[in-house]
Amino acid sequence: MADLEANFIKKQIQDSIETKQLLLEDSLLIDLIDQVIDVTVNAYNNGAKTMLAGNGGSAADAQHIAAELVNKLCFDRPALASVALTTDTSVLTAVANDSSVNTMFSRQIEANGKPGDIFIGISTSGNSANIVAALKKARELGIVTVGLTGKEDGAMDPFCDYCLKVPSVNTPRIQECHILMGHIICTVVEERLFGHLK
Repeated sequence: MADLEANFIKKQIQDSIETKQLLLEDSLLIDLIDQVIDVTVNAYNNGAKTMLAGNGGSAADAQHIAAELVNKLCFDRPALASVALTTDTSVLTAVANDSSVNTMFSRQIEANGKPGDIFIGISTSGNSANIVAALKKARELGIVTVGLTGKEDGAMDPFCDYCLKVPSVNTPRIQECHILMGHIICTVVEERLFGHLK
């Protein structure tokens, strides 16, 4: 049993490496990540903010990325305005109870989003109804829309100005690459605004 478990562990690590290698070799995806960095830097230079949302593990990723922007990642610097729309339990449960779970993020964007802000919607399937609704609402309000998803076409794709599609259909591998891309975006944004990449 120990050998079987060790082989399984190694296989998971190898699968993760192979997915990241595919990401590394995807020049179009690398260019899209760079474009997201550009628009994010521009948004912050213009006094805007980022908002993020996802469900389950993607909610955790949304909170993780927002925390890196608000606090810091690689060095001390001024805070950057970023809000994870997954964290206010009173708002979330009120909207879910009185309206629908599908509007729990779009309602917050309607209340707090401004033209020039950025909304990052995270869905491994690309079909999470509340993320699709949030992207639609953001588009209506002149908010830049970014999607993090997997390789399959999804309902969210048409509503993303920038759709970062991980080259995988495996949920854990997609999520691992989502947080990698989130860290890359936060690192370069931080460097360009406050570091040496001006």
